[in-house]
Amino acid sequence: MDFLEKYNYWCSSKTFDEETHQELLKIKDNENEIKERFYKDLEFGTAGLRGIIGAGTNRMNKYTVTKATQGLANYILKTGKQDKGVAIGFDSRHFSPEFSMWAALCLNANGIKTYRFETLRPTPVISYAVRELGCVAGIVVTASHNPPEYNGYKVYWEDGAQIVPPVDGEIIEEVNAITDYSKIKMMDLDEAIEKGLYNVIDDEIDKNYIETLKKLVLNPDVIKNNAKDLKIVYTPLHGTGNIPVQTILKELGFENVYVVPEQEKPDGDFPTVSYPNPEDPKAFELALALAKKVDADVILANDPDADRLGVFVKKAESEYEMFTGNMSALFIAEYELSQKKEKGLLPENGAMVTTIVSSDLTKAMANEYNMKLFEVLTGFKWIGEKIKQFEQSGKYEYVFGFEESYGCLVGTHARDKDGIVAVMATCEAAAYYKSKGISCLEQMENIYKKYGYYKEGQIALTFKGIEGAEKIKSIMEKLRNNPPMELAGLKVLEFRDYQTNIVKNFRNNTTYETGLPKSNVLYFDLENSSWCCVRPSGTEPKIKFYCGVCTDSGEKSNEKLAELKEHWGNIE
Repeated sequence: MDFLEKYNYWCSSKTFDEETHQELLKIKDNENEIKERFYKDLEFGTAGLRGIIGAGTNRMNKYTVTKATQGLANYILKTGKQDKGVAIGFDSRHFSPEFSMWAALCLNANGIKTYRFETLRPTPVISYAVRELGCVAGIVVTASHNPPEYNGYKVYWEDGAQIVPPVDGEIIEEVNAITDYSKIKMMDLDEAIEKGLYNVIDDEIDKNYIETLKKLVLNPDVIKNNAKDLKIVYTPLHGTGNIPVQTILKELGFENVYVVPEQEKPDGDFPTVSYPNPEDPKAFELALALAKKVDADVILANDPDADRLGVFVKKAESEYEMFTGNMSALFIAEYELSQKKEKGLLPENGAMVTTIVSSDLTKAMANEYNMKLFEVLTGFKWIGEKIKQFEQSGKYEYVFGFEESYGCLVGTHARDKDGIVAVMATCEAAAYYKSKGISCLEQMENIYKKYGYYKEGQIALTFKGIEGAEKIKSIMEKLRNNPPMELAGLKVLEFRDYQTNIVKNFRNNTTYETGLPKSNVLYFDLENSSWCCVRPSGTEPKIKFYCGVCTDSGEKSNEKLAELKEHWGNIE
């Protein structure tokens, strides 16, 4: 069927409820809107679903969510692990409670037990719950930091990490095999409860999660002795982080925690920000105003599902500087590694894991602490997979992992990035350095002096709709088929195409394989310790350009980084 045939079917079929019919009839004279909603099915990719809320095959709604769930159910039944059950959680977005309930009842109708949080929770808590409850899978209804009109649906497997090959591909096949929405199974809630299929997760999981995080603290006495001196401003950006963050900081002894009142309560409209993303300085406007009022040392913001952390630190009186995702993660990493080394806690087979678009400073830090460094593709699920491999083989012990997009993981309690533990670790490190008379910004400068002035940046070009998708595809094809030999005056030493699994080394004219799974990513290794990477976003209508440099001064690094970013900003 073409998009108009699909539209007419959705408008008339009894498979879809009256509310759906009425929503679609309102756009009957808007062919462009009809096309946007029906020109394709909302893709269930390796990260699950992510899309605009509304009626249509290319939208997040009851039917696309339960179609994905039916496919997941079919796969679970094939594994024979349906009795282990599925853990389900959701964030503060519109329709998150409803989508999570419909997913649960769809699984129940297929004879699969569910364990559902009945109120919102951070994504890392669901990752934690999957393993604590011994579930075969987990579902998180969230669109992370996307604008308010979006929602999403992520699937975790029994190790608590997002699905990776071959499981992801096999689940996608099951989802794509469902072409008739009337075949999706559903069950009444009362019946599901009566049959013992629908179960509510109690607050014991929350308590255990908090206690597990507290055990990761390296210097509890430092916190105890300096908690009164450190001033912290925190915002959950209308999301899920408020209660767990306030709980753990209070229990650890931090006394001066100021939560931005206008952003404390969950709200799917995100009324105080245009974009609930802690990567965006604009999201910190209210937090910065409060920080100046109370003279805060550090300002922290989680995204709505609290798996990411954004950081501002005090620069001077009433002045604050933002850390990039690389900076905040490496600030934590240097603290964790140095303190563990000092206390004799670093394992001999320790490993750090990061992504190919994250800071090369990680390589210098891993070398300093005799850690084995593993680089993986973009997406924390690949870091989670490495943790599983380490535990299965016993060859390495995970110490720290992060990706540049403001996500890291201290500990192995979760298998996804955890913005709650990141808040805790940042506050502990800030208290420790303050006890030494060092500010967070001064400590970051100490890290650069120690390892080199590594600077990284990213620009993202947005191309919406059908034409936008074609534009992104065209840019990738041009770069793939005719890779430049020079970028912003820097020679390309090596070109990696992760889609074709080919690396071309121009220094010695050799070709070899990337060693990583196939992905639509292009990487340019440049002279003078610089690099660039290009990839389409998997969750937004954007193409992203990542850049990294290293020189002997912050000023030189900033200048070279600006030149690389300007190059990509002018691409056609």
